[in-house]
Amino acid sequence: MSEFLTTPIEFLKGVGPQKAELLKKELNIFSYQDLLLHFPFRYIDRSFYHQVADLPYVNTYTQLKGRIVQLQETGIGRSKKLIAKFQDATGVIDLIWFQNFQWIKSNLKIHQEYQIFGRPKIYGNTWNIPHPEMMEFSSVKIIEGFQPVYHSTEKLGTAGLHSKGIEKIVRQLIEQIPGKIRENLPQYILNHHQLMSKERALIKVHYPLNEQDIQQSTFRLKFEELFYLQTELLLRKQITATKSIGGVFKSVGNHFLSFYEHHLPFELTGAQKRVLKDIRKDVHSGHQMNRLIQGDVGSGKTLVALLTMLLALDNGCQAAMMAPTEILATQHYVTIKEFLKDLPIEVALLTGSTRVKARRILHEGLQNGKVQILIGTHALIEDTVQFQNLGMVIIDEQHRFGVAQRAKLRSKNTLAPHILIMTATPIPRTLAMTFYGDLDVSTIDELPPGRKPITTIHRFESHRLRLFGFMKEEIAKGRQIYVVYPLIQESEKLDYNNLMQGYEAISRAFPMPTYQISMVHGKLKPEDKEFEMQRFVKGETHIMVATTVIEVGVNVPNASVMIIESAERFGLSQLHQLRGRVGRGAEKSYCILMTGDKLSKESQLRMETMVETNDGFKIAEVDLKLRGPGDIMGTQQSGDLNLKIADLSKDGQIVMLARDLARQILAKDPSLTADENQILRHEMINVLNSKPNWGSIG
Repeated sequence: MSEFLTTPIEFLKGVGPQKAELLKKELNIFSYQDLLLHFPFRYIDRSFYHQVADLPYVNTYTQLKGRIVQLQETGIGRSKKLIAKFQDATGVIDLIWFQNFQWIKSNLKIHQEYQIFGRPKIYGNTWNIPHPEMMEFSSVKIIEGFQPVYHSTEKLGTAGLHSKGIEKIVRQLIEQIPGKIRENLPQYILNHHQLMSKERALIKVHYPLNEQDIQQSTFRLKFEELFYLQTELLLRKQITATKSIGGVFKSVGNHFLSFYEHHLPFELTGAQKRVLKDIRKDVHSGHQMNRLIQGDVGSGKTLVALLTMLLALDNGCQAAMMAPTEILATQHYVTIKEFLKDLPIEVALLTGSTRVKARRILHEGLQNGKVQILIGTHALIEDTVQFQNLGMVIIDEQHRFGVAQRAKLRSKNTLAPHILIMTATPIPRTLAMTFYGDLDVSTIDELPPGRKPITTIHRFESHRLRLFGFMKEEIAKGRQIYVVYPLIQESEKLDYNNLMQGYEAISRAFPMPTYQISMVHGKLKPEDKEFEMQRFVKGETHIMVATTVIEVGVNVPNASVMIIESAERFGLSQLHQLRGRVGRGAEKSYCILMTGDKLSKESQLRMETMVETNDGFKIAEVDLKLRGPGDIMGTQQSGDLNLKIADLSKDGQIVMLARDLARQILAKDPSLTADENQILRHEMINVLNSKPNWGSIG
């Protein structure tokens, strides 16, 4: 980075110490470079002049050219205002000022030609423009082209650094940058993709004259940002593959074969077999496996994880599985114990609720190798948990864990344990390539045979009585029902009240002893929660009223109906996760989305998407467009990207273009030592040295 770009922001004309402090606190702008990278988020077209006659058809800011033909003050006291009649060849419009108009009045000239800019409004039947920007048309400072609009804050605005104030200081900086911006992409990339130079792109992104300037400058800057991100991910993957030695699992032994041939609950799908083949290839290579399995709810990831753990056991290693919640960890433990009930394999569970005495026995069993498979929550990463020979780590729903937490698992063995990550949150391809670009990705895109698609229905509060009738019909068939209420941490009391009101309404409609109802929520003690869950699992209760604690980890094949209350308060991926709690048996299943009558456009789109498809990957694509990547992946993941201009929800094609180019370059020149790649080498050394290497733990 040049000395010019590292210049502290207070030295820029028009900033000074006080404004500099605000820029640092409010927008993290410390240097000239930070200001240059504070890009406009939209532009106002100042290249075109409307006419007064057009205004009824213009629903945004507009620019006019004409003369003031009359000035008058109206009203008294606080209601006083200045009105100027502004005329062009097609008509007349009122310009109105409610404040500071004495100064404005003294400076306006009748019959002088002006350029005016503002947002037309209609009052009664008359169009007007309140507080327009005005410039004499003879002025050399007439604004043309596209005007940038910048993010600001209330504090910055009071100091004069609203969007226009920021525009002013950016203009000061732009005037100084010619000859001071070093190109950071090789010439052959610029030529092949017809990219602007870095300097020109920075000038044009802030001050474009036309639409083409905007498109070309933003493409150049987005491409550069995503290209370096993808190159970094691929380099980290390459470094991990060559330097991270992993245990070699040569044998497919008795544990794996015995289970596969005699105890497999159902025939594996083609997708499951394909993923297992990928895993076997990884663990045989001598390098540490870092693989992500993504698959929809119910696609059979847990079975693949179990078979992978059995491979570790066959090669003299222990295996561990970490889940984000106690409920999910317990569910995995119960499921895997059931799978292995006829095999002599020691499986243990470790969570925050595990008692001290049980922990002592467990720790001893881990150290002497008696415990072969350990399943648990983040309690697994505690320093006191030591293995004899940990060879395989499975991480479920990994986006709920911080990177440092996962790194601790890596340190549980002298030789790096193999890492298999699972997620039931389908990830759009562009996100997978970016957030998990340093991992190998496998997808389970088939559901096991016998699973029927779930019918999803959207209903309003006015359909409540019909809903109760439908629930009674399903219960009469011997089925069970979930009723889920939203849980939003900031309003825990409100959520609890909603849940209790819902429980009371259902209790009135489904009275005892004919009907039995369970209720589960976050305020229950773990043992009470488990008791209520087990009543439902055993079929002793007909309806489970719950908050989203049952989003993951509850498997009740007899439950055929999922009712989601206030469904508009849930994100798409969460709705899809909840829906996956039903449809696990052979019976026809339903998901009913209950909402208020008035829905925003976004909420309506979420409901329509859920009704139209059961495909988690299609749902994830819509969710990405609606919510953006950060919300989908979790803040712990998205915070590391720090993208300045690229948007993963909109720039998927640029991501793929950047990834393909990075892959091609590294395939030809893995160490970036070729003369033509010296710029890339210099950039990547800086990037790799500035960040910790988390690649080996995914």
